[in-house]
Amino acid sequence: MTDRTHAPAQRSHRHHWRRDVVELAALFCAVAVADAIANLVVHAPRGPVLLVASAVALLFTAAFHTWWARRHSHAPPPADTAPSDTATADGAGGAGGEPAPAPAPALWRMRTTVRDEPGSLAALCTALARNSVDILTLQTHPLPEGGTVDEFLLRAPQALPSADLTRAIARAGGHSTWIERADAHDLVDTPTRVLGLATRTALDAAELPLALRQLLGRCTIHSIPATTLSGRPNAGADAPVEGVLEATVMRLRDPSGGAITVERPYLPFTPTEFARARALVELDARLGPRVPRSQDVLTLPEGNEITVRRADGSDLPAARAMHDRCSDRTLSLRYHGPVADADRYLGHLLSPRFGRTLAATTASGKLVALGHLLWDGDETEVALLIEDDWQRRGIGSELLRRLIAMAVEARCDSVYAVTQASNTGMVAAMRGLGLPLDYQIEEGTLVITARLDAARVSSRPPHEPPPAQHSYGERRQERKQGQR
Repeated sequence: MTDRTHAPAQRSHRHHWRRDVVELAALFCAVAVADAIANLVVHAPRGPVLLVASAVALLFTAAFHTWWARRHSHAPPPADTAPSDTATADGAGGAGGEPAPAPAPALWRMRTTVRDEPGSLAALCTALARNSVDILTLQTHPLPEGGTVDEFLLRAPQALPSADLTRAIARAGGHSTWIERADAHDLVDTPTRVLGLATRTALDAAELPLALRQLLGRCTIHSIPATTLSGRPNAGADAPVEGVLEATVMRLRDPSGGAITVERPYLPFTPTEFARARALVELDARLGPRVPRSQDVLTLPEGNEITVRRADGSDLPAARAMHDRCSDRTLSLRYHGPVADADRYLGHLLSPRFGRTLAATTASGKLVALGHLLWDGDETEVALLIEDDWQRRGIGSELLRRLIAMAVEARCDSVYAVTQASNTGMVAAMRGLGLPLDYQIEEGTLVITARLDAARVSSRPPHEPPPAQHSYGERRQERKQGQR
């Protein structure tokens, strides 16, 4: 505003100075002309006529000069100066005089450690302001050994590289800085997000692992049962009641028995994050077992009706009875092992701690199909078991579509199914999803991976290595070691 207010006055001052010079020059010219006319009148034979003509020309010139001066003294600033004022106020102009749209700012999540002393946070804020970075949210995580971890949600110019931002923070006293791209989901403040996760956990026991993952960011969560399938105590399932925090690993006691381990190798956990995770686990323990009781009645193409609902441990007897009605081939295609061990997996599969299970029952209440969505560390597995007499009727495809919808809701990037090439029903059901599929054969087993969002590009901190890609054989061996 200051520059724009004084600029016209400066232009007006220069305009009057130039006009005075022109008028002075005109005066000298008039004197010279008058002298020439006087000499002509004195020496010419028609002196009086020339004198009258000169007076008329002088009066006409004076009148024209007065009209010109009055017109331009009230004229607006020249047209060529207006766009420069607009450009100064609005930024760089685009084609046709319209301002070019500014690039959208970038959102960043940043975490850095500073000394716990007055002025340390102010130094960080000053460094961010110098780079035209806006602080949207700020959390502080005190450390027991001294110092504070400050977590920011930042809005920065699109052209500002993350490396420059990290260097600016380092010069302001921050160290162990971690930064990654954020999105619109991060704009929700922390108390609101924690309350939403607590609500989801209260409604469904299967939400606890997902709530922990959304609370703590990209991490790997393992639920370790208290005992193996053979009944022996499971190694690593003896977490204390108060839990254990060890830098990038936290271990919490599972209310349903065993332990929950959370690993985040690229970023150590803070005591504040540990307290929040422990509060969610305590809420789950106080509420006890719970599963949503909503159900849908579907009509098959042949006219029979089936009911699809969530299953839990109370369905264990009905699931064992369905196993008894299934053929050995059907059980071997599902469990990839000795048929005699099939019943031993049911307790694990029906537990809400390890995933979600859908059950399909007939009008009489008989259980005829199970669909599982299993949390496998940082991956997700889908599996189906359809009783022989109810195969090829569309039940498997319906269960699979619902399981995929649950995986999308849980923000899973992909799901995989383990089967055999001879299991044409499962292969057809996966192809019927209309999703990008990857096929891989390992140890004579077919692994089909469905990418739930092929356009999603996961952001990763510059120093974080890509997640380890374990083969199905390695994952299967790890599960077997945990079940024995």
